[in-house]
Amino acid sequence: MKLSDLVVGQQATIIDFSKDEISIKLMEMGLIPGEIIYIEKFAPLGDPISIAVAGYSLSLRLNEAENIMVELV
Repeated sequence: MKLSDLVVGQQATIIDFSKDEISIKLMEMGLIPGEIIYIEKFAPLGDPISIAVAGYSLSLRLNEAENIMVELV
């Protein structure tokens, strides 16, 4: 399942990335396979989304979130 498919309040574990070219950028932001993430909120128009990962909040665009494969906790 993709990170962009989750709803506010859900938790998931990062499994993998679907595109290699964006994976390095995401890992530099702390999105590492095995990390648990929590969906905090969506912007009023649905983009970007706010997630909690590794003790901090991070905003991602939906096109970035579509490249993150997750598994529900």
